[in-house]
Amino acid sequence: MSTVYDGREPGAGRDEGVEAALAALRGGALAVLPTDTVYGLAADAFNPAAVQRLLDAKGRDRTMPPPVLVAEPATLAALAAQVPAWLRDMTAELWPGPLTVICRQQPSLNWDLGETRQTVAVRVPDDDIARAVLRKTGPLAVSSANRTGGPAATTVDEAREQLGESVEVYLDGGPSRSGVPSTILDLASATPRILRAGAVRLDELHRFNNTVEDATRA
Repeated sequence: MSTVYDGREPGAGRDEGVEAALAALRGGALAVLPTDTVYGLAADAFNPAAVQRLLDAKGRDRTMPPPVLVAEPATLAALAAQVPAWLRDMTAELWPGPLTVICRQQPSLNWDLGETRQTVAVRVPDDDIARAVLRKTGPLAVSSANRTGGPAATTVDEAREQLGESVEVYLDGGPSRSGVPSTILDLASATPRILRAGAVRLDELHRFNNTVEDATRA
């Protein structure tokens, strides 16, 4: 049976919810976490069975692998290969925040997120609860907490309505601050390009690399 924990205020209630989420994730179950954009459905990135549970809960197949959330910008170097200096500058300034970057993954990574074609999508969320969990778990596979084709959840109730008992722990952080998804920047292509428009605008990315293209306008 799934359980909802109220983490809206710092203190014992939030701490209990974070510990419950940690236990669930370490046991291979799913947890729903608040983020700065929309609520996220989380699984242990290094547990293939847990990642498959995430895909099944969303109604996705392996051709749509989940992104990975981490607690600190410095973790990008451990997950991504050939990180250019301008990307390090960009993530140092814009993370934590609503920017997801797709990079070639480190060949040493022992995980199975789906058909990634040796890439990884990484973000640092600007949310205290999510980062409290991530600091203790390490990288988590996290996708939006909704069924594929359904509306993104901006409250824990909206997430629970769509995902129900497929999730062991729901952490309630209150309504999402923006409800706007992260911008997805693809660096695995020949030219850096935006694959999904979101909260970070093209002109903000051009401050770091003016060759970034917006593929959503093609």
